[in-house]
Amino acid sequence: MSKSTRATQTLTKLGATFTLHTYDYDPDAESIGLQAAEALGIAPQRMLKTLMAEVDGKPVCVVVPSDKEVSMKKLAAAFRGKSARMMRPADAERITGYHVGGISPFGQKKRVPTAIEQAALAETTVYLNGGQRGLQIEIAPDAARAALDAASAALTD
Repeated sequence: MSKSTRATQTLTKLGATFTLHTYDYDPDAESIGLQAAEALGIAPQRMLKTLMAEVDGKPVCVVVPSDKEVSMKKLAAAFRGKSARMMRPADAERITGYHVGGISPFGQKKRVPTAIEQAALAETTVYLNGGQRGLQIEIAPDAARAALDAASAALTD
């Protein structure tokens, strides 16, 4: 497995401090984020999942703990929109340049507005997808938010 991805290259270029972790990706797992958290032995709230959605028809990226579900109402409000829905997987892959299960918020092909769950900012470090299945980036949440130029908001129920 290559540990150099657009995600890691983007963080390196920004001068961000991060650590890489690999694990055995299970394509049949009910929840990829929860499976990754278990495989790495970390609390699920520290393993953040990257989701691609649309607010009023425009693409957005949302980063939330793997043990939580996004509230579409809160997501729309975070981007000052009226409605939100999850993006189709094929559209998410086209916009990000990553495969589902390996979508990172860092180094996406097309830069889109991003929001991170504010509760995640209280953690010492968080884990985000590194741009390929089985690769996680451990990073301070404030460093992740800065690298993404992300808003923070309450996004989950």
